[in-house]
Amino acid sequence: MPYNWTRPQTGAERELHLWPHQSLPPQGYARFLGLTAALICVPLIPVLGSVLLWGLLPFLLLAVFGMKWALDRSRRDHQILEVLTIGPQDARLERINPDGKRQSWHCNRHWARVEMHDHDGPVPHYVTLHGCGREVEIGAFLSEEERVALYGDLKSAFTR
Repeated sequence: MPYNWTRPQTGAERELHLWPHQSLPPQGYARFLGLTAALICVPLIPVLGSVLLWGLLPFLLLAVFGMKWALDRSRRDHQILEVLTIGPQDARLERINPDGKRQSWHCNRHWARVEMHDHDGPVPHYVTLHGCGREVEIGAFLSEEERVALYGDLKSAFTR
């Protein structure tokens, strides 16, 4: 699961880290780009040594670099980290966006409420935290099954 509970050194009771699933690890990224470049070069074999090679080469290189740009952009857009800290008296959620901006929410943990919106959220089984007059989303990038499991974990963490 793309989230885990930790016990920080700062005296906080529990800490939850959430991040989007990365389906292509760095090794797979390099292998995919290398294999794509090799397969794109196969049509160039018959035209080696001819003028036609120089006419096809820019378009094939553009395809390889376009694929690299798309994969890099996808990876960069999914560099999100949400950290929920549940202390003895307060709860704090901090979200670090791909552009480096930070969003935060905090309230008294005894007043915090965890809710799941089965069908009326932007995604099925949408999980939110309520407290201090605000409602914030948590884990919207997780899959449906992961959000259901997260809801159960958060309910038990806030009732302790």
